[in-house]
Amino acid sequence: MIALCQKQPITVLLASPRGFCAGVQRAINIVQQALSKWGAPIYVRHWIVHNQCVVENLEAQGAVFVKELDQCPVDRPVMFSAHGVPQSVISEAERRQITYIDATCPLVSKVHLKAKRYYRLGSHVILIGHAGHPEVIGTIGQLPDGAVSLVEDETQAEKFTQPESSKSLALITQTTLSIDHTARLVAILQRRFPAIFAPKNEDICYATTNRQNAVKAIASNCDAILVIGAQNSSNSRRLVEVAKACGCEKSRLIQRASDLDIAWLIGVHRLGITAGASAPEHLVEQLIAFCRLHYTVTLEEVEVVQEDIRFKLPPLIA
Repeated sequence: MIALCQKQPITVLLASPRGFCAGVQRAINIVQQALSKWGAPIYVRHWIVHNQCVVENLEAQGAVFVKELDQCPVDRPVMFSAHGVPQSVISEAERRQITYIDATCPLVSKVHLKAKRYYRLGSHVILIGHAGHPEVIGTIGQLPDGAVSLVEDETQAEKFTQPESSKSLALITQTTLSIDHTARLVAILQRRFPAIFAPKNEDICYATTNRQNAVKAIASNCDAILVIGAQNSSNSRRLVEVAKACGCEKSRLIQRASDLDIAWLIGVHRLGITAGASAPEHLVEQLIAFCRLHYTVTLEEVEVVQEDIRFKLPPLIA
């Protein structure tokens, strides 16, 4: 009689919090409420959040995702993504008399308001962030051309020169950055410009902070860490960086379980799993199920904080 091969054991450490944040859930709810109110199709400028699974699900319900406003008919409502949009996009929607719903995360909107306040006070604004990211484009687009300087790394922080036309400097940050990396850039800028207006706490949102802290809590106890999230998701990519910086070099980003070759887990006895703020929990469940197909899985959840934040929907669809 041939003995059945036994599955090898693996311990899965689930980082918590993980997955959807309040801003992402709000944005998805806005699209779904718009579909319920106006029916399909409704249009969404850019991905509502950076996750293909979420986008595909909303497309199946009747949402149409476009790159720019000129691809939208004037007689159908348009949603703006959770990352925020430049003022020029809102102005164009109003000029064309398009009904629009702004799904910008309230924490991103808070950064926009801060930038505008600094500008009114006569400050030149420094934005720490990643060039080309929709949130950065939207934040820079709140102010006139030249009013914001983008700083991405330590070299740029050291080389930044205050414009002669500005009487003071003020600092804001993208909400989905690495906490530790951002702190280093802030320290450089404060050393070089002691009078700079800087927030007591950087603008990195609570969800980004909590998910990074959860990864830090498990990294030293893991042989490998998998982060579920899209390649264009800033907060998801930061989780991989945090895991590696905390000693778990075998860490990677995947969109879903089907992206993982089981051979990658050879020699892994303790696997960490988390998900970016725009990744739905069912993708985590699918990854755990995938692991169970090949291993005898022991689950351990490591929670660093409980989240209970909720954001209201815009009045037009609330």
